[in-house]
Amino acid sequence: MIPVRIIQPIRPILRLSPVLYKQFLKRYKSGKESGLTTATRSEVDTNVKPLGEKVKETTKTVSYLGVILIGVGVTGTLFYAVFRELFSSKSPNNIYTKAAKRCIADPRVEDKLGRPITAYGEETRRGRRQHVSHVEYMGKDGRRHLRMKFHLKGSFHTGTVQLDMFENDAGDYEYRYLFLEVDDMLRNTIVLEDNRHSETASRNTDLPSFDLKF
Repeated sequence: MIPVRIIQPIRPILRLSPVLYKQFLKRYKSGKESGLTTATRSEVDTNVKPLGEKVKETTKTVSYLGVILIGVGVTGTLFYAVFRELFSSKSPNNIYTKAAKRCIADPRVEDKLGRPITAYGEETRRGRRQHVSHVEYMGKDGRRHLRMKFHLKGSFHTGTVQLDMFENDAGDYEYRYLFLEVDDMLRNTIVLEDNRHSETASRNTDLPSFDLKF
């Protein structure tokens, strides 16, 4: 086994001169502090991100924010469309509901079609009932109009309801006409409302008849 000799340089220096010992101790402390300073600087330098990474992260954050804002905008548009369709008095769905209730409540319609009476939209060849046909247009009177057609079915007969509404000065829709054509041999027509007589004669020449085309 080889003996190991431990060298202790401080004691000989201390024996030679206290001045040399103080200088050695001062250099030892200054070297230790400089090592700590270098280590601290290296840690700080590694934690600081380059400018390129900061730009990338900022761009990514802005992109995510843009996607979120677009999503909020689309959601708000959908909510507005649903609200307008369900709750607005001028929506086609509400106009259809009110017109159907008015027709069903009329005693003449009840006597002709028979109870119970149901309302529905257009029917395909396979018997599926689709949405109610309607169209919005600008009339020659400069007002916004809405035409609609739907069907009623009772225990005796079926019928086709046709209506035309116009926007009044207050911005609300009023009936221009509302009638029911009964699908029987005589093709009877039950007029629930007809306000075309209040229009001027010059405008009456340009108004369509009850034959509504979609």
